[in-house]
Parts: sequence; C-alpha cells; structure tokens
Amino acid sequence: MIKILMIDDNVKLIDAVKEYFKNNEEVNVVLEAYNGLEGMEIIKNKTDEFDIILLDLIMPKKDGLYVLEEMKNNNINKKVIVETSYNASEAIREVSEYDVNYFILKPFDLEDLEKKIYDVFKKKNDKSIDFYKNNLQVSISKLLHDLGIPSHIKGYQFLRDAVNMLFDDPSMIGGITKELYPELAKRYNTTVSRVERSIRHAVEVSWNRGDIDLMEKIFGHSVDIDRAKPTNSEFIVTLADKLRLDFHKIGA
Repeated sequence: MIKILMIDDNVKLIDAVKEYFKNNEEVNVVLEAYNGLEGMEIIKNKTDEFDIILLDLIMPKKDGLYVLEEMKNNNINKKVIVETSYNASEAIREVSEYDVNYFILKPFDLEDLEKKIYDVFKKKNDKSIDFYKNNLQVSISKLLHDLGIPSHIKGYQFLRDAVNMLFDDPSMIGGITKELYPELAKRYNTTVSRVERSIRHAVEVSWNRGDIDLMEKIFGHSVDIDRAKPTNSEFIVTLADKLRLDFHKIGA
C-alpha cells in the first residue's frame, strides 16, 4: 500500500482524491492537512505513517515552499509531488533546490495523478527530477487547459502526447497520420481512427470554448481564425512550434 499525505487547502479536491482511491488496493490517502503549518506538524510527528506527500504550493498561513524549506532544514526525506496552478516555469525554478520528485498542473486528471504516484513510488532511490522535461510536460498541460480543452476527454491525452512527441522529434511533422497516430494508438491500446476522431473533438471543443485572444495569438499566423478551425495536424504542429520557441527563449 502506497500511503499518501495530501496537503492542500482545497477541501473538495482532497475529498475527490480520497474518493478516487477509496477502493484502490495499492494507493490510499491516509493523512491530510489544509495548510503548511498543519502539514509540517504531521510530517514531523508522523513521518513513518506515509510514503508520498502530495503538496499544493499556494495555501494560507504557510505555503508549500515553507513545507519544502522546513523539510530540508530538518533533514526529512520524503517523496514529494508538487501541485501547481500558476506559472509552471516560475514554480519549477522556485523549488528546483528542493528534493521534489514531480510536478502536476492543476486542474489534473485523477488517472494522471495515479500514474505519477506509481512512477514516483517505484523510483526507490531517485530524488532527482528532470526539470526541463517536467517543465515541458506541465507547459503542454497548461497550454491545453488555457485553450479550453478539459483534461477528462480522451483527446486531451492524445494531444498532450502528440505535442510532446513532435516537440522531441520535429521530423515527424510529415508523418502525423502515418507515424504519430499509430504510435498513440499503440500506447493507449486503441485504433488510429479513434485517435484521430478524439483529437478532432478536442480541437472542436477548444475552438468553441477557448480564449479567442489566445487563439489569435497562437494560430493567427498559420490559420485563418475567422474562416475555420485548424486541422488536427495544424493544431499539433503549431503548439509544438510555439513550445519549441518558448523553450529556446528560456535556454537562451
């Protein structure tokens, strides 16, 4: 059993996470706190009662950075997954000196959280994090959320992986339907047609509910925003190009 201490001022979110894992035989939220002070009391006094801390950064009284600093000062070594709902790059830079194992962007999909918990728990002696890669993952998620795509629809997961794959390998730009779609179908044990259809649905959702100004900023140079929504390929390629430019600026 992987035992979780969740420190977050969002009562509904804690309840939702607890409910999700209620009947899970491998993961359980055993302790909870609603601010950094309460969290540190539990961490200091019940260190052996949990395996992973799910830590919000923004909380009343004392925030997540306080918790990380206190853990460092008291030489308390526990695996930590940080939740963040503000600028991903800034958050990652702020906590880069602490032993954080992973970041997850709010609002997050509970299935994604479950996967991250398993991944973090399995890395027995690894307290390091690939900040560049994790920053990319969080930045992709944030961009899709800002474009109005909810994390619970299947197309969101496909788009997130597709943008990531094209970011890593720009040569796939000419093989989205013949290379990228089959790879996604293989990863998720589904068909190529379902991948294509789910991504198209996600693009339609984005076009109907996303921020118009952001749409114009991202797609205005490559798509006639007044004429029609972008194709799946245009959507994926444009987002990957934007992120590649953003990350080039960060590394410059």
